[in-house]
Formats: sequence, C-alpha cells, structure tokens
Amino acid sequence: MLTRPIRRRDVDAAALAALAGSPPVLARLYAARGVRAAAELDLGLGGLAPVGSLEGVEAAAALLAGHVARGSRILVIGDFDADGATSTALLVRVLRALGAAVSYLVPDRFVHGYGLSTALVRDAEQHAPALLVTVDSGINCHAGVALARELGMEVLVTDHHLPGETLPAATAIVNPALPGQAFPSRCLAGVGVAFYLAAALARQLGADKGLVPGLLDLVALGTVADLVPLDRNNRILVEHGLRRIRAGACCPGVTALLRAGNRDPRTVVTTDLAFAAGPRLNAAGRLDDMSVGIECLLSDDPGRAEELAMLLSSLNEERKQIEAQMQQEALRAVAGLEPAAGRLPPVLCVHRAGWHSGVVGLVAARLKERYHRPVVAFAADDSGMLKGSARSVPGLHIRDALADVDATHPGLMERFGGHAMAAGLTLAPAGLDDFRAALAAAVAARLEPGLLDGEIVSDGELPEEALGLATAELLRDAAPWGQGFPEPLFDGCFELLDARTVGLDHLKMRVRPAGGRRIMDAIAFRQADRLGNARPARLRLAYRLDVNEYNGLRSAQLVVEYLEPA
Repeated sequence: MLTRPIRRRDVDAAALAALAGSPPVLARLYAARGVRAAAELDLGLGGLAPVGSLEGVEAAAALLAGHVARGSRILVIGDFDADGATSTALLVRVLRALGAAVSYLVPDRFVHGYGLSTALVRDAEQHAPALLVTVDSGINCHAGVALARELGMEVLVTDHHLPGETLPAATAIVNPALPGQAFPSRCLAGVGVAFYLAAALARQLGADKGLVPGLLDLVALGTVADLVPLDRNNRILVEHGLRRIRAGACCPGVTALLRAGNRDPRTVVTTDLAFAAGPRLNAAGRLDDMSVGIECLLSDDPGRAEELAMLLSSLNEERKQIEAQMQQEALRAVAGLEPAAGRLPPVLCVHRAGWHSGVVGLVAARLKERYHRPVVAFAADDSGMLKGSARSVPGLHIRDALADVDATHPGLMERFGGHAMAAGLTLAPAGLDDFRAALAAAVAARLEPGLLDGEIVSDGELPEEALGLATAELLRDAAPWGQGFPEPLFDGCFELLDARTVGLDHLKMRVRPAGGRRIMDAIAFRQADRLGNARPARLRLAYRLDVNEYNGLRSAQLVVEYLEPA
C-alpha cells in the first residue's frame, strides 16, 4: 500500500486573533487560507472588483453596443465544457434581453477541435454575422481570428487562458490573464469574463440593473466547474450565485441539473455544482453536442429544462462507463511502475487505441490523483492526430512545461495551450515517444524537492465533540469552498469497526475516534482496494466532515480522502 505524508497547515496567530469574532473552528480554517481580517469575509456584491477595472472591457462593450444598436447579426462562439456552456448561455441571454440579433455556435470536439478554428469560421460564415464573440477561448486562435477578419467579420475575443507570445488580430480582446493586467482577480473563469463584459454592456446601454446580476447562478456553476482558484472576487460571484439558486431565482436549467443529480437546490453548495450539475453539463461536450447543455441553460420552460437535464444525465452515465473502461486500461499501462519502486517518470504519458477523446481529460485526472504526478492522456481524432489532455499537481505549471517542450523541440506539437493545472495539445502519433522524453525532461527541470510525494495538507484533528451534525452544517454553509480556497480536510486516528464495498469500488466503513465513544459512518470513494483483505484495528484517515441525507434524516459523515493503517 502506497503511503502519503500528511502535513498540517500553519495558522498565523495574528490572523487568528483578528478573526476572533468567528466560531473558533472557522477562524482557524480562514486564517490557514490566508484570510487576515474579518472584512475579507464580507462577500457582498459591493466587494467585487469594479467592472471598469478589467482592462479592455469598456472598449469591448462599446463594440458590442454598436452592433446591438445597428441590429447587426452577432454570433457567440462557445466552447464544449461547462465554463464555455455557461459563458455562452449568459451572453446570449443578456443580448436577447437587449434586443440583439444573436445566435450561437459551438465547435464539435470531434470535427472542429478546440476554439475558433478555421473550420469553425467557415461554418460561422453561413450565419452571415457581422460580429463574432468568443467565450472561454480565442486568445490563441490566430488562424481562426485572421480568417474571420478576412471574411469581413469583426471579432471580440473574451477568454481567460494564458496567451502565447503574440495576440490574435481581433477587433477587441478581454482577458484578465494578459501580461500587465492590473485587474485584481486574474483567475476569473471564462464565465466570469463574460459576466464583466455583460455588466459593462448593460451599463453602457442603460439596461435594467438587475439583468446581469440575475444570471449569477450561471457564473457560479461555470466558475466552480472550471476549477479556477476561488479568490475573494470569485467567492463573491459564487456565493451570490448559490444564493439565487437556493432562493429559486435561477435559470430552470440549473435547477433541473441539480435535481437530476439528486441534489436539493434549496440547500445547494459548491460540491453540488462540482459533482452533480457540472459533470452532467460537461457530458454533452464530451460525448455529443454541447448545444444540448446550452439549450438546457437557455430554456425558460421548467419542463423542457428537465427533459434536457435527463438527457444530459443519460449521457453522463454513458460517460462513466466509458471512463471506467479507459481507466482500467490506463492503470494497466502503468502497472508495476509504483512510486515506491522509484521507477515512475516525473510525468506519465498514456495512450491506447480506441480511447475516447472526450474522456481522456478525466483519465488524466484520475491517474494524477493516484500517482501524484502530472499526466497526459492521448486519444486519436478522426484525422489520426493525437489529442492530449494534461493534468498537473500543485506547484508544477503544466502549460509552462509544454512551452518548454515547444522551445526545445519546435514543431513537435502542432498546438498547445491551457492553465497551470490543466492543458491540451495536438501531436502527430510518430512524435509520441519524443514528446514523452521531452516533457519528462521539462518537468524534471521544474520540479521542487518533494513535489511528487503526494503530500496531503490537513487542517489538523477535530476533537470528538466536534464530530457531529452541528459542525458539519457549519462547515457546509460557511463559505464557497473550492480551488485555491480548499474545503476543510482533517486527519486523525480511528478504530475500524466495520468495512464493506458498495457500488463498484467505494469503501463504506463504521469508525470510532481512537479511545473515544462516538461511532461514525465513513465513505471512501474509489478506494475499495486500499485495504485489500486486511482489516487493521486502527486507521489514520484524512477526511472531510460532511452532511449525509438519507430517507429524510441528516447526520454527520466522514468523507475519506485518504486512509492507511495507524
């Protein structure tokens, strides 16, 4: 059994004192996450970075406003993930409300590839738009933007991905990741950028002040699903989106997606968006056509939204089956290369014939979690080119590592782009071995000591009296937890009273704090193989304290992220 080190977070004493007005457990959690004053916990909309502080947004809104006023045809170019779908739905809803002649077009993952490709521009030409507006993409789509301009279209790029050395020749660009940006929240999701553009547009056109804030449910869903860091600005956006969903003041499609995932919209939290609504929306782009997801978010008819959400649920079930098979094949590809043997390279590159290109990103993510190192999973497209999806570990910027490969081996990759934690690339099959070696060298050069140890960062031990429903509900409702503002994770030793496998590979346990009396239910997802045939008397657990609802009853439950014999 592989073991992982557990390190407990340091807590700044001065910050802890400044947060003395909060419940003690929350004060400790906030201080450990960099909160230094109680004012930082104010998530009112007044705390948002001003709309005009996002560089380029006023000029972009003026361009858009001009086309709205002239009655020009506007075409929103979406993307095939949840961030792209929510961005598209938000902008289309706002433009329709303003009376614009707007439609949307989403690339087919299997036909067009990612972003504003030249093939997609040729399809867009059939709509005869005067203005193309990209959401969640475009910053690295030089050829597509150039072709659109040659065909007489103006192009407004809204994106949040890191740019390359040069920018596309768009009419206007809005992207908080551009070099030199002074905007205080550089980690907006694509839907966050669309929100700021829509807010600037609505202000310039004198629209109803509630128009754009009324769509914060879409912003919350896209932001959480895209795993961008939840800095204060993003926490404000997510918090107010969650409030709208709980109040029933959201798009019917968001409610339908949550209910399809057996989540109660009245008590929704970020994990419900991340594990119920987001995957169902993503399933359309992975296996079929993201237009199904976008139409779900655009529908004002609850019945129609429910029909589309159920279709998305069935696609998600199909995705799970495909992923499970690919995951087993991927594990066999690295069988025998356990980290303890010192034989694993610093980055894993896996490929098998027949893999589904819409699911390789999930395979990469699962392998990353298991082996605690960056992973690139490849699938062939219809042309025979390999589409790679990369996932990284904290502290290793995978997009920059790909840039290193491009610098040392120009032309090896046809294209690449992405973030610190996730990226994509296209590669000829003949170059896979060279790429694997080049990326291993690039990653090794960037590694800090201990980065691949799989260290678990814990918030310490909860006393037995805190292992109850009151604390679980306090943590659940405390703040929007997520990337960069992680959900509380605790560790401690427990007596193992019972253990059994449920579902395909989940471990259900009954445990008791070592030397204590309180008996708790615990669930370890996808960890049924962790104990094997052994049933140690004691376990060391790293866990989240969550609220479990079953048959109308609510109780505290440990959601185990990691376990080992104590």
